[in-house]
Amino acid sequence: MTNRKIEYWVIPPKADAEFVAHMEEVLETYEKPYDANVPVLCMDEQPVPLLKETRSPIAATAKHAKRVDYEYERAGTGRHLHVRRAFGRLA
Repeated sequence: MTNRKIEYWVIPPKADAEFVAHMEEVLETYEKPYDANVPVLCMDEQPVPLLKETRSPIAATAKHAKRVDYEYERAGTGRHLHVRRAFGRLA
């Protein structure tokens, strides 16, 4: 069996000196020691599909779990925003 693990990276169209300088500035920010007076926030955004059931689920009973049909209808997309406080370099 082949290993099908995929790693996702930001591959810039042109890795020029300006891009590298900005990336180093970001990385240096995360390397700074934690300072409660100047908090650093990390933010990430993830697109998520919004799905609608096409058939009503069957409620769970003592004999079986809740049953949900595998078919669905697309109902657009949304964004999941995640913001957390960075705590400086981890040793």
